[in-house]
Formats: sequence, structure tokens, C-alpha cells
Amino acid sequence: MFTQNDLKQFQTKGIDIKTIEQQIDNFKSGFPFIKLVRPAVPGDGIVCFPVSEADKLLVFYNKYAGEYEILKFVPASGAASRMFKTLFEFREACLKIKNADQIDFNNNEFNAAGQFFTHIKKFAFYEDLKQVMAENGLKIKECIDQKDYVSVIDYLLEDTGLGYASLPKALLKFHRYNDGSRLALEEHLVEGADYGQNKEGRVAIHFTVSPEHADRVIEEINKVKEKYEELFEVIYELTFSIQKSSTDTIAVDAKNKPFRNDDDSIVFRPGGHGALIENLNDREGEVIFIKNIDNIVPDRLKEQTYRFKRVIGGYLFELRDTIFSYLEKLEDGNISDNELKKVIAFAAEKLCISPGPDFGEMSKIEKVDFLFTKLNRPIRICGMVKNEGEPGGGPFWVKNSEGEVSLQIVESSQIDLSDASQKEIFGKSTHFNPVDLVCYVRNYKGEQFDLREYVDPETGFISKKSKDGRELKAQELPGLWNGAMADWITVFVEVPVITFNPVKTVNDLLRKEHQPA
Repeated sequence: MFTQNDLKQFQTKGIDIKTIEQQIDNFKSGFPFIKLVRPAVPGDGIVCFPVSEADKLLVFYNKYAGEYEILKFVPASGAASRMFKTLFEFREACLKIKNADQIDFNNNEFNAAGQFFTHIKKFAFYEDLKQVMAENGLKIKECIDQKDYVSVIDYLLEDTGLGYASLPKALLKFHRYNDGSRLALEEHLVEGADYGQNKEGRVAIHFTVSPEHADRVIEEINKVKEKYEELFEVIYELTFSIQKSSTDTIAVDAKNKPFRNDDDSIVFRPGGHGALIENLNDREGEVIFIKNIDNIVPDRLKEQTYRFKRVIGGYLFELRDTIFSYLEKLEDGNISDNELKKVIAFAAEKLCISPGPDFGEMSKIEKVDFLFTKLNRPIRICGMVKNEGEPGGGPFWVKNSEGEVSLQIVESSQIDLSDASQKEIFGKSTHFNPVDLVCYVRNYKGEQFDLREYVDPETGFISKKSKDGRELKAQELPGLWNGAMADWITVFVEVPVITFNPVKTVNDLLRKEHQPA
């Protein structure tokens, strides 16, 4: 199947041929559906803290955070082009309409565009757009009054203007303030300064960026870094990485043969956000907060975000201390029956670790080995918000091929919705995954876990794409907070819905949560 040129191509990308062969086998056999047992809900998989308990955890975090190496990890490599899908479609429609008077924003097809142009002055990037158009002899108000919407869209999206369609979300202006507007990445600098400081006032933030935008991201951060260091009296330690080419996946045709370019080279595609487990694994953090680039709010609404970052951080510290104390006793091997019962109860009640039906038949030493293995893993506390209709993954109890039940974040694409019972379980889910995680990635001896060892390879995803007018099949790696963390100790905690305000479309920036008071 593969030529010498193919093998050279694999070598250049740093991909082992066995990995390629496994990916092709995945295309042939497909990935198995996740087996849902029941949704995770408050009291059964989701922890809900009363105010008094949340206050204690916040104090606990504040007391001990300085003793840890804290890192804020921000996946920020995705392009913003999908944010502007409705504007692209509206522009195409405008170009086909000969008489501009035919453009009616009351038409359902144009509702989103109508909202955009009606409230265009409310966007944080408005002044920049107005300026770049003026530099080219155009007045934005006149263009809109004359229904020349195409020019406005062109200057917003194309490289002749602001070039927003080809930029990552990190480099888009999200929020307006009295002293100017902030890029999305700036808001993460502000956030990090609040809950990410160590005792020396160092704030470590890591951004994953795409190769083509790396220089621009660094340039923009350097413009504002000193400003925020002075404002918050901190020192930023900012690092960046790109998705490794070795995590790209092979594309195939309808017959599961390698999809080739005109020059006979094989087409590879990015492996999705699951590839970032490699980037995360390369970090030397101890406590790692993970949050997407677009899930940010203006300063006036940040208080609850700060509070619950500290609450879940405090809970992580609390669980970590108990886990480590039990691991030391389990490793010693002379643990009493009474202590063993305490470990079993803690694992079940606090960590949702289900031993399985054979556990009762195990000898004491087998139980000790089982518990040691289950407790000696990376830990993640995942904030969960009440589901208000947002698309995406949710928290479930899941059974694996070995019959073990565990908590997992599951996407709808992983579920066999043609199975009535699975569809019913999926429909009963009450909460949503906002990608709000705090992780502990060292073992009880202070050594870094190899996070790649805790990935469930059976949780990848196959999709249909096209290239040069030909259909192809693409494969995504197990998602970063789905299958890539499937074998972590996982705890779900309810957090307020105000902590989840993603920007998926440009008009999301018009929501009150993203506007000045």
C-alpha cells in the first residue's frame, strides 16, 4: 500500500507506520459507540456545594495555592472562520441580488446578518473596522445606509481589512472598555492574574497556537504584557506550542485507501483538539487549569468565574491530599482492614470509582493492588453547568468493554442514538460540559504522569470531508477532555452557568454577557 516516498513522508511528520496502519484499521472497523449507563446528575456523579462549603474550599485554595506550580492552559489554535459563517452566506446572497432594496432583514434567511448590521457599533472591533475602511476612502455608515453590506463584510473578514476570517479567536477583539478594547487572549491574561499566581507573583499561561499565527500572537501579547503586569503586580511566564505534525491523521477515500494529492503525496489532516494531550503532556505544570480561548466575560462578570475557579481548585487540593495519604498506606502493604474499608469508601463516594462485580471476590492484596492503580492516576475536576440547550458533550456514567463503570464527558457523536434506550439516557442529561477543568498531573512521589498512557484509543471519531471536489474520510483523535482523559480520576462539580459564555458566532458578542454594563 505504501511507497518509499510515503515512508519518507511519514518519517518527516514523525509518524510511525504502525500508527498509520492502526488509523486505517479504524476507518475499516469504525469506532465503537460509548455505552451509556445513566446521566451524571446532582447527587449521582455531580457534586453540588452549598455556599458554606464553597466558601471553605475557596479559603483552602487561597491558603495553599502559592505552594503549587500552577499553569493556565488555553487551547487557542482554532481559526475564527466559523464564527462568520452567516456573514459569508449573506455576502454570497448579496452578490446575487441585483437590486439592494430586495435585501430584507426581516427575511429569516437574513436575520443573523440583520442583527449584525443593526448593532454593529456594539462590537469591540467596530472602531478598528471604521478606521481601516476610512483609510481606504470608505465611510462605514454610508456603506450601511446605501446597503453596501458587501464592502463592510469584506473589510471585516478579508486581508485587505481586518482579516478576521483568517485569524484565530485569540486575536479578535471581544470586549469594550473605557480604555480600549481587549483581544480574547488579553482576557486570559487578566483571568490568570487572579487565580493563577504563585507565592512569587508569577503567572504561568500556555497558549496552543497554529504555526501560521504564532508570530502574530506573540507580537500582540508583547504589546500588552507589561501593561497587565503593572496593573496586577505580577510577572507573566507565557509559553506557546503548536499542534505536533506527528498527531495528524491520514485521510482515506471511500474504499479506505490513502487519499492522495495530485502529486501522489498522502493527505493528512489535523487530529482535532485531542492532539493537544501531547502539548499538555509536555508542560511541567503541577496544577493545570484548562479553559477554551472563547469562554471569557468582561471584568464586570468575572467575579463568579474567579470564585469557582478557586472552589474547584480547593477541592482538587483537598482530594489530592487524601489520595496521596492513602497511596502511601497502600504502597506500604501493611494497611489494616479498617483502613482499607476507608479507602474503598473514599474511592466510591468522593472519586466515583466503581470497583466492579468481581471486587468482592478479590483477596486483600488484589484489592490493595486494584485501589493503588485506581488512585495513582492524573486527577481532573470538571466544572459542569446546567444544560440550557448548548450543543456539545455532557457528563455520563459509562461502561467500558471490561464492564467497568466510570464518569466520562461524552459527545453526542459517540452515542448510538438509533438505540432507543441510549437515546433516552442521553435525553435525560441535565448538565453540560463547558470545558472548565483543573487538573493535577503529578503522582504522589512528585513525578510527572505520562498523560498519553491514560487515553482511550477507541473513542476517536470519523467524519466525511472533501478536498479538490473529492470526498474523503477524516479521523479525529480522542478528544482532549473526552477520550484523551478517559482513564483519569474524574470528578464533576456543578458551577454557575454565568461561568460559561462561549463565542461560537460573531453575534454571540452581542449578548449582554459580552457587552459593557
